[in-house]
Amino acid sequence: MIILLYLSNFAISKLIIMEQIKVNIINSSTNPLPAYETGGSAGMDLRAALSEPVVLQPLQRAMIPTGIRIALPEGYECQIRPRSGLAAKHGITVLNTPGTIDADYRGEIKVILVNLSDEPFTINPGERICQMVISQYTRAEWVEVDLLDDTERGSGGFGHTGLK
Repeated sequence: MIILLYLSNFAISKLIIMEQIKVNIINSSTNPLPAYETGGSAGMDLRAALSEPVVLQPLQRAMIPTGIRIALPEGYECQIRPRSGLAAKHGITVLNTPGTIDADYRGEIKVILVNLSDEPFTINPGERICQMVISQYTRAEWVEVDLLDDTERGSGGFGHTGLK
């Protein structure tokens, strides 16, 4: 567990307790290890492990290697998410968002990128292509019943609560 203290005007203004886990990693690329860019970041950027640029044409998708393999502890998953800057500025996103890396997967993390813009986009070696968020999860045990409890929403589905 890491305890971070933020000092403001020589007085403690905020106490944040964050749990930290150790994750074994193999990096077969020349890129640095994934890292949090700021103190408040939830995700770490993954980089393209390419020997040469890859051009994604409009509506084309490609599986981009990262050179990263990890061994998560049981009870954790790794989610692969788009980088907002690539999505907003260039229409590049992760196709199976969020992609899940399970705790028992030991292969290389590859990212399915898609170009949703109307212009080609070049992915360069070492470019930050997505974010990786490590999260704890809970497994469910199904309990079969004949009736579910009633709620205000009930079985109202898509758009049931209106537009405003």
